[in-house]
Amino acid sequence: MNKIKNLFSSESVSIGHPDKICDQISDAILDKALSLNPNARVACETLATRDKIIISGEISPDLKIDYDKIARDVVKKIGYDSPSKGLDYKTMEVEYYIEKQSSDIAMGVNSSLDLNQIGAGDQGIMFGYATSETKNLMPLPIVIAHKLVRYASNLRLEGKLPFALPDMKSQVTIDYSNKTPSINTIVMSIQHVDTISLDDLRTRIKKEVILPVVKSFKMNTDFDLYINPTGAFIIGGPKGDTGLTGRKIIVDTYGGAAPHGGGAFSGKDPTKVDRSATYVARYAARNIVATHLADKALIQLCYAIGVSEPISINLETFGTEKVDKNKILDALINGKIFDFTPKGIIDKFSLNKPSFKYEDLACYGHFGRPDISLPWEKEDKVKALQKYCL
Repeated sequence: MNKIKNLFSSESVSIGHPDKICDQISDAILDKALSLNPNARVACETLATRDKIIISGEISPDLKIDYDKIARDVVKKIGYDSPSKGLDYKTMEVEYYIEKQSSDIAMGVNSSLDLNQIGAGDQGIMFGYATSETKNLMPLPIVIAHKLVRYASNLRLEGKLPFALPDMKSQVTIDYSNKTPSINTIVMSIQHVDTISLDDLRTRIKKEVILPVVKSFKMNTDFDLYINPTGAFIIGGPKGDTGLTGRKIIVDTYGGAAPHGGGAFSGKDPTKVDRSATYVARYAARNIVATHLADKALIQLCYAIGVSEPISINLETFGTEKVDKNKILDALINGKIFDFTPKGIIDKFSLNKPSFKYEDLACYGHFGRPDISLPWEKEDKVKALQKYCL
């Protein structure tokens, strides 16, 4: 009888995945809107299918935004410049249907029950998570999965994988059966030109992408490996699969290692707590783990539309806490260490005048990024938590 293993898997996708094309266009529109008016209200959705991009949503106030140009610029930067690749930025059709934000929603956001505040842009639950298993306090499977597609995409854009096309996916399975985690399986699917044989593609991807990434984590190399397991992957992008904003929410967060409230991020301005509250929940969780109050921290925030303070805060430490869990929870609820109101979050992280581009967050996750300095990844509440909890 085979030994039962404790396995956990996460996946990631590249900038050329159809859903990620849409996330990037929606967030590029958000970036433009906020550059014109930091208080803009944006809820923008994009659909990509065959040779067509369709943009819809609500944006207030009226802003001069060239939606056609933004969509084409994003698709061009990704590398879709020929119908044979799955999309061509030069010839694709772009349609857009933009309305103003609902007056009912605007009333709830702008006229909070609390003075000098703004209300949550919607009801909902949001989660933040941190774990000590990696340097950036993220789950190991999603960190490796992100790096695989990011590394392969960067090589493609640099011309070092000339056979590779924009659409890619990775999947990493980690074996947690022993004290030291190990890689059990890697799956990698890369869209490619029709002039390379499957054997050559698999050999090069293993040698030039997978092994360098795995070795950068100092992980084992005796794992099961599947590269383009279905065979040829020539038809990709929107030609092979319709894309839509907000369909990769697990890829955007913790790879399934933590719950998700269900709300997507891309195309939403920071009054939407789907986005901003998830950022602050990660910020609080990361600082708890960085303070060594627990090895794992999961925070749930719950909001009501138009109300600034969360109506509930929950903490789970999975038995890894080093102090009384209620003491940590008290720090979150009564300690005034973290401001969980939309205005407090926006001000703390400068979300309406960000130091980063939202478009750049649309791929490879919103947390634990090694390539982007993000304000919610700072461990600047450690001393305050130590003082309160220790």
